[in-house]
Amino acid sequence: MNIEQARFNMIEQQIRPWDVLDQQVLDLLFVVKREEFVPAAYRNLAFADMEIPLANGQQMLAPKIEAKLLQEVAIRKTDKVLEIGTGSGYMAALLAAHADHVVTLEIRPEQAEIARQNLANAGMSNISVEIGDGLCGWAASAPYDVIVLSGSLDSIPPALLKQLRPGGRLVAVVGQAPVMEAQLLTQTAEGVFTTVNLFETVIPPLDNQPQANHFTF
Repeated sequence: MNIEQARFNMIEQQIRPWDVLDQQVLDLLFVVKREEFVPAAYRNLAFADMEIPLANGQQMLAPKIEAKLLQEVAIRKTDKVLEIGTGSGYMAALLAAHADHVVTLEIRPEQAEIARQNLANAGMSNISVEIGDGLCGWAASAPYDVIVLSGSLDSIPPALLKQLRPGGRLVAVVGQAPVMEAQLLTQTAEGVFTTVNLFETVIPPLDNQPQANHFTF
């Protein structure tokens, strides 16, 4: 397989047609090598328009979903970012390339270790991989300018909203299959949020979703 041609085809045939037109995002997809975050058994599928299996039943999101969420959250160089659901570490690497610092939270220790190794191999130094229940957030480093959920959930937990800085953004895919909506929440004032529905999609759920104490917009 010609890796660079496959990468180019992924960007031009999958991602750009999905209205990912931010040149910074498109350029970043050439720089952060997706194949380095894909399990060896699936490396020939690194650029396919599909979710890729990880250990423990987890999955990497399809490339166009990752790119679309990255575009919509509009990371700035000064942003402190919290990612929920580390997986392979690829989305954390994309976020960190534009952010000041990323805290990425993974509930499974063995998967967190795989992500740490992937990120170290990629030379990413402004990312902290932590172990814990992401839906409780990571208060030790709060507040955050951006929170990204790399998996779906029924609704947004209050704990995450409390860890968002005024003016901060949170992007998540909310709902249950077959009806899910990617949403961008912005805290316009202390405890006041606006919600923009971005696009419909279906993605795998986050691990260990609580079934109560959710906050819905």
